[in-house]
Amino acid sequence: MTGWPNPPSRLQLASGSTGTAPPSLSQHPPTCVACAGSSKGMASLRHLAAGPACHHHHAASLQLRRLPSCPRPLRSRLFTRIYALSSNDIRVGTNVEVDGAPWKVLEFLHVKPGKGAAFVRTKMRNYVTGNTVEKTFRAGSTLQEPSLSKETKQFTYKDGSQFVFMDLTTFEESRLNEADVGDKQKWLKEGMDCNLLYWNGKIIDFELPITVRLTVTDTDPGASDSAQGGTKPATLETGAVVTVPSFVNVGDDILVDSRTGQYMNRA
Repeated sequence: MTGWPNPPSRLQLASGSTGTAPPSLSQHPPTCVACAGSSKGMASLRHLAAGPACHHHHAASLQLRRLPSCPRPLRSRLFTRIYALSSNDIRVGTNVEVDGAPWKVLEFLHVKPGKGAAFVRTKMRNYVTGNTVEKTFRAGSTLQEPSLSKETKQFTYKDGSQFVFMDLTTFEESRLNEADVGDKQKWLKEGMDCNLLYWNGKIIDFELPITVRLTVTDTDPGASDSAQGGTKPATLETGAVVTVPSFVNVGDDILVDSRTGQYMNRA
């Protein structure tokens, strides 16, 4: 190999004295085998014999190849989210913003007339005023969805005509009037976790758990055999009346779908 000094002996390497001056930078090939991770043959020994000068040479080469760092442009994390949906996606329970107010779809019907454009007929309730109106939207039109937020809070007690919900972390209380709770109160039980719905910092609605567990307080005696058919009415601890199988008795806990009021099973 040309351009390299005579290699030191193994004894010189072990003692740390090579007897020769480190080779100049011009004597090194562009790529050092040892620095590349190879430990085979005399190439590694020659690299070790070269001493710190070899490492200094490669460090200088790396510095020359390093690109200057450029500051990354700052990107703003503040942006406005726009919620949009198509009128074709309207379903029962869909939230829509109309004239700056939040509405909830109670009923809907997709209509395709023989002549003219298709449309969607809806029945909606205004979250703020409680008014219920019918509105029609052109099929495929873009609607805005209100920016709503939810917080889970526990129903703790009823204070006169107000229902009190508590945040179990901060112990902050939120109140809903009886008119705002409406028919949902027949499924509402103390200690039940509910989702409170907020719009512009104000509570506008709340959501019950889909499945609620309630105790039967009054019903006619029925058959003890679940294989026998038949149904009967039963009054629950909240005052709600549901239709249950004949084998359900007073004191039984049952599961009810809060959306439909239908009996699901014994708990």
